Amino acid sequence: MSSCSIPVVNGVHPFDARGVAKRFRHAAIFGALQSLHQGETMRFGNDHDPLPLLAQLQQHFGDAIGIEYVRREPGEIVIDFKVLA
Repeated sequence: MSSCSIPVVNGVHPFDARGVAKRFRHAAIFGALQSLHQGETMRFGNDHDPLPLLAQLQQHFGDAIGIEYVRREPGEIVIDFKVLA
């Protein structure tokens, strides 16, 4: 497994997807996002760019979730998901 360090910043909740079994990942990510309050951020780390997941999140949450890449390199993806509404 590659080493992806997720920087921890005040008010940002880290979520390392590599530690979750693949068949449970999407459900775990949706559950984690639904538990956040407005203004909170989940910093998501993964070993690949989760483009299908991003499409699902945008379809489900719409403009209520902000999505911003922090790091986008082969084998090391870090994305901030911020609850906007």
